[in-house]
Amino acid sequence: MPDFIHEDACGARPVAGVDEVGRGPWAGPVMAAAVILDRSRLPDGLAEALNDSKKLSPARRTEICARLVACDAVTWAVGEASVAEIDSLNILQATFLAMRRALDSLSISPAHVLVDGNKCPPGLSCRATAIIGGDALSASIAAASIIAKVQRDRIMLGLDACFPGYGWGSNAGYGTPEHQQGLLTHGVTEHHRRSFAPIRNLLTPNMS
Repeated sequence: MPDFIHEDACGARPVAGVDEVGRGPWAGPVMAAAVILDRSRLPDGLAEALNDSKKLSPARRTEICARLVACDAVTWAVGEASVAEIDSLNILQATFLAMRRALDSLSISPAHVLVDGNKCPPGLSCRATAIIGGDALSASIAAASIIAKVQRDRIMLGLDACFPGYGWGSNAGYGTPEHQQGLLTHGVTEHHRRSFAPIRNLLTPNMS
């Protein structure tokens, strides 16, 4: 379960955890969240409830996210990169952009950043450490993973209402059979990532 061992090892406070969601989908933005936890003021049970968002049910994620964003001991912000930015920059650089936007939006400047993954976004104003599988190890990253996931799912639910037929409310833009059938039936929308091979191949005439 996530704890504060990695935060304590930074040697400087405050520490922000950063995670992203939405690198793999064929549609929609990529989103990142940055979270600073004031451990001394967290309500009972909240730190213990944190986990990698992928290991939580949608209902449990939503519940924990609501507790996080309403808590005075939690400083948080989200940032996103649009489909146009993903297609222009590539998904890795767009992910870094979303992370920087989330960090820049925090009301408190972190002294150290813990990033889920094996690379840190360039251009940060403080030291940063990448932690592979960090959303299952660091409480701050786990909190960021939950907020990012819930916020992006809400965006995709809204897009699903405007662009029905692709199943975005349930598949969040990933390439499920329902999404694939939607593309064949309804075509490519402005929210699809044209730089991703499945979408690019639909738009490229068969030259064989």
